[in-house]
Amino acid sequence: MFPQVRLRRLRNGKIRDMVRETSLSVDDLIYPMFVDENIDLPLAMSSMPGISRSPVEMIADDAKEVADLGIPAIILFGIPSTKDEKGSSAWGENDVVQRAVREIKNELGKDMYVITDVCLCEYTNHGHCGVVDMEHEQILNDPTLPLLGRTAVSHALAGADMVAPSGMMDGMITAIRDALDKSNCSDVPIMSYAVKYSSAFYGPFREAADSGYSFGDRSSYQMDPANSDEAIREAELDILEGTDVIMVKPALPYLDVLYRIKTEFKMPTAAYNVSGEFAMLKAAARLGWLDENKVMYESLLSIKRAGADMILTYFAKDLARMLK
Repeated sequence: MFPQVRLRRLRNGKIRDMVRETSLSVDDLIYPMFVDENIDLPLAMSSMPGISRSPVEMIADDAKEVADLGIPAIILFGIPSTKDEKGSSAWGENDVVQRAVREIKNELGKDMYVITDVCLCEYTNHGHCGVVDMEHEQILNDPTLPLLGRTAVSHALAGADMVAPSGMMDGMITAIRDALDKSNCSDVPIMSYAVKYSSAFYGPFREAADSGYSFGDRSSYQMDPANSDEAIREAELDILEGTDVIMVKPALPYLDVLYRIKTEFKMPTAAYNVSGEFAMLKAAARLGWLDENKVMYESLLSIKRAGADMILTYFAKDLARMLK
């Protein structure tokens, strides 16, 4: 007890660093990238300062910039030239993500770990993550599953190192794992968006990925922000179906959930520091209300401290430069 016990003794000089419990490294980072087959030059996102869509022909150069900063992995989102009710531009051999993966792998090979987002929302003309019964405005779970499997296989055959299904369809991991294994892609791991909430923090992403929806919202398949126990069930089911990594999305408003998931399952766990989290810090920093580097570091440190082994973040390049 005080005065014999004084915790401040370990907060001065080198000892402060020596007793630090959590650290951030570039090895923790995954950088989201947007590739658009409709453009010839990068297209800046107004709601996400510093983030742009890249044309297919430039995506390898952009990925090389990320690799040169020491960031080990990217996750790719595609914006196709055509959309339809089923999202059929998601799984073609020469569609946007497949072309982008080949461009990056041809240029960088094993120097960049390429993850692909597997969802239909960027490819459907209604913007939802699955097949839709338009008459009743219902998103149909089971007819969507083979399309997700087909998309994941096309990404793997193009050279993707990992696939990341994000549509929150029940049974999607089983469908994708089976499809990969039957296509001789059994070594390709899955990172499941296992715990993905129906969140208002995704707003800027919809500009970047051109994935707004034409009716309703996504609350019938994404999780209720009020629920934490349900997150355990979602993650457990995806683990039993064969996922290799589980993800919590968003990150900062759900650190309690992230901590529970990591504590419960003790397996590789990712967290997505989403577009709204990024945009609000950038906006406050531009107004001079916050020190951008300090709040960026503190925010990402909190995600790591809560249990994330890897962090998907638009701050990845900024943090890598700061750590250097």
